[in-house]
Amino acid sequence: MQIAFSRRGVLAGGIALGLIGCSKASDAQAQAGIDAKALALIAAARGQIGVTRAYDPGYSRIAYPGGDVPRERGVCTDVVIRAYRDAFGIDLQRAVHEDMAAHFAAYPRHWGLQRPDRNIDHRRVPNLERFWQRAGADLPLPGTPAGWRPGDLFSSLVGGRLPHTGIVSDKVSPRGVPLVIHNIGRGTQEEEISAVGRTIGRYRWRV
Repeated sequence: MQIAFSRRGVLAGGIALGLIGCSKASDAQAQAGIDAKALALIAAARGQIGVTRAYDPGYSRIAYPGGDVPRERGVCTDVVIRAYRDAFGIDLQRAVHEDMAAHFAAYPRHWGLQRPDRNIDHRRVPNLERFWQRAGADLPLPGTPAGWRPGDLFSSLVGGRLPHTGIVSDKVSPRGVPLVIHNIGRGTQEEEISAVGRTIGRYRWRV
């Protein structure tokens, strides 16, 4: 699948951090200039591979803050949410809810809601996109696949209409295409960015 690089109008953290600098691979990454926080975020995402094995978009009532559905299932946003929690103790559920509660009119109204819903708002890609934009994390899309940086967050449209997100890996495929860690329907996987559809957003937040 070809990627269209068009610009849009708009487990635990200790384990992940402990991996930094503890291997030859990590030393090589550090020498290559990959930020330690980016590596921690990637390690936390990669730790979900083989754990989250199913894609389940169903609505669930979850605890707040720090709520989650069972880790063996989830959606694309859960990969990102869990990675930030595991790597840094940052709770996107709380961050998004608090911003939406204070600035509800600034967020998409695709779902006909009249008020924030802390069970689901942070698990919707358009809400994360708007949150990252409001946080100043929005970056230009790269002109080539090589322009992606490890630790970048992407958003895309699968099949031209379904919003999707994930984390850019520190690895590339044998043909030099950046890998991403995401859940596009088969649980958490690490595969070429060409699998994500048309990329429409790039963000870099807290790394």
